[in-house]
This record gives sequence, C-alpha cells and structure tokens, in this order.
Amino acid sequence: MPVGTGDFEVQTRGKGTYEITDEVAGVVGASGVTNGTVTVFVRHTSASLVIMENADPSARRDLEEYFERLVPEDTPYFIHTMEGPDDMPSHIRMALTRTSEVIPVVKGRMVLGTWQGIFLFEHRRAPHTRRIVVSVTGE
Repeated sequence: MPVGTGDFEVQTRGKGTYEITDEVAGVVGASGVTNGTVTVFVRHTSASLVIMENADPSARRDLEEYFERLVPEDTPYFIHTMEGPDDMPSHIRMALTRTSEVIPVVKGRMVLGTWQGIFLFEHRRAPHTRRIVVSVTGE
C-alpha cells in the first residue's frame, strides 16, 4: 500500500482561520495515491484544524466570534496563563476542535464538498509559524 507524506508551514497573523486546502492537495497529488485517505495533522496545542465553508468568509468570522464568546480570555479561574491571557483559552479551543482531519481520496483528488475547505484555526493573538504534517495512504 503506497504512502506519501509531506509537511509545510503556515505563517499566521494571529487569531483566525487560514485556508490550507491547496497545500494539502499538492501533497496528495505528489503522493501518487489514486484511492485512499489523506490525514492532515497540526503539530501544536494552541491551533487546530477545521473543515469549513470556503466560499463566504463571513461563515469563518462567525465561527471565530463564537469561540471568542465560548472561551473568553481573562477568565479569572484559569491558572495556566504563563504566556498571557490567551494561553489557556487557546488550549481549550484546540481541545474543542481537532488537531487532525481525515479526507477520502478518489481518482487522485480529495473528496471535499463544493463549499468545503481545510483550515488551520489559529487560537493565539500573536503571529505564529504552524507546522502541518500530511500523510496519504491508499493505492
């Protein structure tokens, strides 16, 4: 069973969603796998991955705002604040989402819905360099 792997970095400008669909598709295409799955993994505890609408940016803004209200910064009972008031909220937001996504590959392409994209969801205020690992398995 063929396996292809790759990795890439995403430079964030702080909190928000950053589309990585094209980068993942590039790894899938280079793998030579025709039918199988691709696993995408973010190697951080304060960022996550989501599959989200990629046509209307307001859907992502609503998601980001929802998480701001769901896990607000400066919550008085958080103990883990060594790196600032967004430290613990970023870890909780990551735990509520995912650090990996698995997507089917058919005829050498990811099978995503018409309006679906793969996004890195940055939970920290400051810019960061995030590392994404991609593994494609199949035939």
